[in-house]
Amino acid sequence: MRFRHRDGTVVHLSYCTNVHPAEDLAGIRAQLADCAEPVRERLGTGLLGLGLWLPHDAATALAADPAAPARLRADLTARGLEVVSLNGFPYEGFHAPVVKHAVYSPDWADPRRLAYTLDLARVLAELLPDDAARGSVSTLPFGWRTAWTAGRRDAVRRNLEALAEGLRRIEAETGRRIRVGLEPEPGCAAETVRQALDGLAGTDHTHLGLCLDACHLAVAHEDPAGAVADCAAAGVPVVKLQASAALQADRPRDPATRAGLAPFAEPRFLHQTREAGAPDTPAAHRFAATQDDPAARDDLPQALDPADGLPGDAPWRIHYHVPLHADPEPPLRSTRSVLSETLHTLFAGPRAVTDHVEVETYTWSVLPEDRRPGDASGGLPAGIAAELDHARRELTALGLRQEDHR
Repeated sequence: MRFRHRDGTVVHLSYCTNVHPAEDLAGIRAQLADCAEPVRERLGTGLLGLGLWLPHDAATALAADPAAPARLRADLTARGLEVVSLNGFPYEGFHAPVVKHAVYSPDWADPRRLAYTLDLARVLAELLPDDAARGSVSTLPFGWRTAWTAGRRDAVRRNLEALAEGLRRIEAETGRRIRVGLEPEPGCAAETVRQALDGLAGTDHTHLGLCLDACHLAVAHEDPAGAVADCAAAGVPVVKLQASAALQADRPRDPATRAGLAPFAEPRFLHQTREAGAPDTPAAHRFAATQDDPAARDDLPQALDPADGLPGDAPWRIHYHVPLHADPEPPLRSTRSVLSETLHTLFAGPRAVTDHVEVETYTWSVLPEDRRPGDASGGLPAGIAAELDHARRELTALGLRQEDHR
């Protein structure tokens, strides 16, 4: 969906297709018919954006065949779909039975991450609608925090410089600007916005910026307005917002709360947990080998461990993307208010701070069973449509005007 900000900026709203398990082009094309088009129809809009996830093999195949992106773009257009952004964080296997730390591999010290991201940028330059101002690709914030030696930091810097050069070359060849946004995430080498900005200091800010994830901001207990102000002060663009909400437990010692959290301690994805009141991560921790913060655990089962878990003296925020429109069962709740604050910071002012907004709830298949949308209620398309409708109402309340033309 497209919205017009008061400054004239066209803001693209999409949903991220990493919620789907497809790993090849055939599966990706099938999800357009099976889910994306039904979502658009449920929303009653003439145009729906997708934040497309192209796993490594699919991205390589599209980049290697000059005609393949044109065929995919034609299929998208025929279904009333458009792509202005790609999710380049997961490399492959995002719906394996156990993902956990594997999602951070290869990291930005590895040349495979560079090659994959440039393939994504080349493909996106061909998928972009003719009237789109630019494209965006989100990626991991350097990598997981462990083993960041001086040599690995140097490798990251070299690969980021090569990335910027590759993006400049793509723009010169195609006339399309693709920007890559590093996405701060708890537990990573850049957990906070400031850490990511420090890591990007001295890079090409025309083509490299940040992807803000509202769930991650909440888990790290960051202030959205402060984070965006820091980006502006550093001259680093917010290339994309991932509209998401974290799981929150206000009274983690309460037996009812712990019982409610137990079904969310699932085996596929990592659910970093942070207790409120934790001090800011020190600057020296940016590429630290370990994390010793007593108010942080790398996964929810660790946080719940009665012997070595979090103390539970203050509320917990958990990196578990919960549906935007539906609160968890009490006594749990979501950090939807942080998403609202983030949207307000980005769009309530006289100028739009970013033009790409992507709803990213990839956890539908691992939600507690009674929270998953059943066939009788319209299944996954109904759930995604409800989330997008929530985001649409948030944007229109901020004065953005929806434009439905195809």
